[in-house]
Amino acid sequence: MKKTTVIYILVTLLVLPNLVISQTKETILKDKPRNGEGVYSFLKRHNLSYSECGKEFLELNKDKLGKNNSLLIHHEYILPANKNINISPLFGDKYRKTEITSHELKGAIIYLVNGHGGPDPGASGKYGTHTMYEDEYAYDIVLRLGKNLISKGATVHMIIEDANDGIRDNNFLTYDNDETCNGKTIPLDQLERLKQRTNEINRLYKKDKSLYKRCIIIHLDSRSKRKQIDVFFYHAKGSKKGKEMANTIRQTFDNKYKKHQPRRGFSGTVSSRDLYILRKTNPAAVFIELGNIQNYRDQQRFIDENNRQALANWLTEGVIKDFNSHKRK
Repeated sequence: MKKTTVIYILVTLLVLPNLVISQTKETILKDKPRNGEGVYSFLKRHNLSYSECGKEFLELNKDKLGKNNSLLIHHEYILPANKNINISPLFGDKYRKTEITSHELKGAIIYLVNGHGGPDPGASGKYGTHTMYEDEYAYDIVLRLGKNLISKGATVHMIIEDANDGIRDNNFLTYDNDETCNGKTIPLDQLERLKQRTNEINRLYKKDKSLYKRCIIIHLDSRSKRKQIDVFFYHAKGSKKGKEMANTIRQTFDNKYKKHQPRRGFSGTVSSRDLYILRKTNPAAVFIELGNIQNYRDQQRFIDENNRQALANWLTEGVIKDFNSHKRK
């Protein structure tokens, strides 16, 4: 890793302070009932529960209802917002809708930080005629992780945002430098960048009410082209919670490699490291190096969007295990 700048992800021009975005005007839908359809079956057809949405539906459409709240086939009725869908333009047009599939992370607050960004692209690697930039791949993986966590009921703060990129399925991610930190220009000076992101994390931390608040920082390493490396996990010295989370996620990766590549083995380690963002952030934090952007084999980990999604999925599983472990204490 050539630079240890850390990037926080939020939502710039879109002003999305939490990434757990509620329904917007775009999600307000209207539809006409089918022959013989009542309120219950009309809502059910649109994946809405009468017990949860019936009262709101009747209020929204009170001027269009027939006798005993019957539906009139020539009328178009407003559908209540689907409480199981979050909308985030930050994820891009294709992925902006996130379905809440469970509440297993309800009560968890996660601060996600991808390495570098803005004036600092981080490390880079050559793949044929293409140049791969650390901040672009780390950002894509962090977005995928954020979407996963939201789908499990977590509150997610993305501290560095790029309003134009979203989750991308391309092999080679185009470089730009328009990322911001909570809508603010990212400074050129490395220490000022670290301070900016750390201050934003701590500002949100003070406002958030939860017993479980964690920060995850994602980087790609840069070493000799010949050096293939596993995923490494770092925590602040003396951070018990940070160490526990690092070990839990590391064990998740170990289990995945045993299942999917049993002959390969997994040599990623957990250790303390004296990095600014680990020392200065209030929530327990884990700093993760996902591989060597210079190495051909490690590059496959980042180029294929399915592999980037797998990394996000494994990280999500590790967070769930850590959260459940915390709840049992």
